[in-house]
Parts: sequence; structure tokens; C-alpha cells
Amino acid sequence: MKTVMAIIKPFKLEEVRDALTGLGVHGMTVTEVKGYGRQKGHTEIYRGAEYAVSFLPKLKLEVAVAESQVASVIEAISTAARTGQIGDGKIFVAPLEQAVRIRTGESGSDAL
Repeated sequence: MKTVMAIIKPFKLEEVRDALTGLGVHGMTVTEVKGYGRQKGHTEIYRGAEYAVSFLPKLKLEVAVAESQVASVIEAISTAARTGQIGDGKIFVAPLEQAVRIRTGESGSDAL
């Protein structure tokens, strides 16, 4: 099992969710986060004063999948979240040692 974590632009959430649902991914966790990478923020003007926005709003998606699904999940997220502009995001994959469904006690891949 693996955990796939993706940082994406907020307006791409529905497209990514639809792509993952099409693959049979049954659940995900979405967190509103702020950060920056190469995008480095931008400047805005508010009430005539210019100020720097260093941390940009993003969404962090976390999905637990079987190892056999990792490549297709990465492809689906990449395709759905891509705008071609700087700041599209990143995908990280980490090993997942154990998963337990609290309601039934199922563990391992059965819990996903």
C-alpha cells in the first residue's frame, strides 16, 4: 500500500476527484494549505497599498491506494490538475505500513 499526496490548485479539485473516482479510488482527504515553490508568491494591491502574498492557497489531497494503482493514480492526478502554468503542484508517494477500517476491523488492502 502507498499514500499518494498531491498539492494542487484549488479550482482543480473537482476534476481531480472525478478522475480518481473513475479509477475506483473510493476516498480521499482534502486539506486547505498555503505554501509556495518556484511560484514564489505575487504582489497585490489592496486599498491602494501594494503588498506581497508569500504563501499561496493550495489544496493537499491524500489518497491511500494499493501499490498496483499508484501509477494510474499519479497519471490521473497529473492530467486532471495540469494547467501548464507555474504552480500546478507536486505529487509525493510514501509507503503505507498499515491501514485499519475502524468500523469492521478490516486491515491491510481490505481496509482501503
